[in-house]
Amino acid sequence: MTKTLTAIAVLALTTGAAAAQERIAIVGSSTVFPFSTTVAEHFGKATDFQTPVVESTGSGGGLKLFCAGVGSDTPDITNASRRIKASEVALCAENGVTEITEVKIGYDGIVLANSVEAQRFELSLRDIFLALAANVPDGNGGTMPNPYTTWSEVNPDLPAINIEVMGPPPTSGTRDAFAELAMEGGCKTFDWIADLKKKDKSAYKALCHTVREDGAYIEAGENDNLIVQKLATNPDALGVFGYSFLEENSDVVQGSIVNGVTPEFEAIASGDYPVSRSLFFYVKNAHVGEVPGIAEFVAEFTSEDTWGEFGYLAEKGLIPMSEDEMAQFAEDAANLTPLSLD
Repeated sequence: MTKTLTAIAVLALTTGAAAAQERIAIVGSSTVFPFSTTVAEHFGKATDFQTPVVESTGSGGGLKLFCAGVGSDTPDITNASRRIKASEVALCAENGVTEITEVKIGYDGIVLANSVEAQRFELSLRDIFLALAANVPDGNGGTMPNPYTTWSEVNPDLPAINIEVMGPPPTSGTRDAFAELAMEGGCKTFDWIADLKKKDKSAYKALCHTVREDGAYIEAGENDNLIVQKLATNPDALGVFGYSFLEENSDVVQGSIVNGVTPEFEAIASGDYPVSRSLFFYVKNAHVGEVPGIAEFVAEFTSEDTWGEFGYLAEKGLIPMSEDEMAQFAEDAANLTPLSLD
């Protein structure tokens, strides 16, 4: 199979099309990207298979590519920092991708981080919602366009500096999870909004999940490392990204305390940290046996030495699952059990 994804096309030009045909093509989540890349490098060194090509396209972008069809111009595996949606499963089916294996790999926390040279923020979920939502409660049972320009206007205990948050675009699984866990988590602390969910679910979701577009939230692309670099040069800004990037750059950035909990390994693993989510990858079963090494790569990713409590991915910041969960997903991966959203 000759892959036509960007990185693989470049690979074909530099190493020859025959080499590209032998490589597994992986796309998807920027959060899962460092974990997947680490496994790919181990796999390439430890086996006779060529090192898979891994691209960071965002969860939504990766699933769109993955679901485009079966064959040489589509990826074999896609990473996601959220679970695949029913609409995406339907898109896959429309394009002939009828058997997909879902593999949950562990957990991650979403952090709001800033420079270690600045004051650490202590935020509630309500603070996050009021700072970043497009519309906020007006105090009279209705809503108004977000008027807050500084953090102290949101909460007088916060610094009197402009709200400036850099984060991922709508195609990102991190953005989806941040909207659901952080923004909605703060949104529903208003009783009348929580009641709205029962009356008009679409209006509730629109209010709670829509991020402001007046410059306070800055879409910084899918490159989380770039956000970290920008935070280092701008002490007044905050950035939204996965815990693993905080762990890797703890000398440069610090995570905000959210609802009284610091984003740390143990707090995310226990579920105490309120902005945590599951991470996945999806395998196109039709490509197994067609592209060399897919089954073996999946076996490497789901081994105890890789994703276990003392595996090499834990050193990269992956929060391991329980033993029971690991056993279940390892079995599904080994058997290429087709996904069911039921």
